[in-house]
Amino acid sequence: MAELNFNKLHINFNNGLNDQGSKFPRCYTLTHSDITGNLFLTVGPTYDHEKLSGLYGKLMRDEILGEWKNEDRPSLHIHCHCSGGIVLGSAKWRDSIFRHHMQTVLEAICYGDQSFIAEENPEFLKATVYVRFHAKQKSLDRIEKWGIIQDFLPKIK
Repeated sequence: MAELNFNKLHINFNNGLNDQGSKFPRCYTLTHSDITGNLFLTVGPTYDHEKLSGLYGKLMRDEILGEWKNEDRPSLHIHCHCSGGIVLGSAKWRDSIFRHHMQTVLEAICYGDQSFIAEENPEFLKATVYVRFHAKQKSLDRIEKWGIIQDFLPKIK
């Protein structure tokens, strides 16, 4: 797995939301360029639908979506599209790619929004991270606990 290259991470706070904004709703849209290796993280009150609506996005569906939820306590929910709709590649192959890069994905989100997470809301450091792999195949369609937020911060602070 590649380490997060901070120079290739581009962060945009969308729709008037900044890193000092309200807690909820707070969503993450993470896309990338296969050509440059750049990662593009949008933080906003909703997902960045503009980044998701292009032909490439519809065909590849390799974006990562995340959102904070606060049911009993805050938790971060990540969504990966392994199959369904128009996507390139088998669900098993896509699942393995998402898994291979998930550590970097979570580091990018935590680094990109670290002021909000670690400074303004230190209680979020103990928040559970859930990753949902969306797939038509029951064996691949699942939700997994991937640890807590602070698991993804020590390497980048």
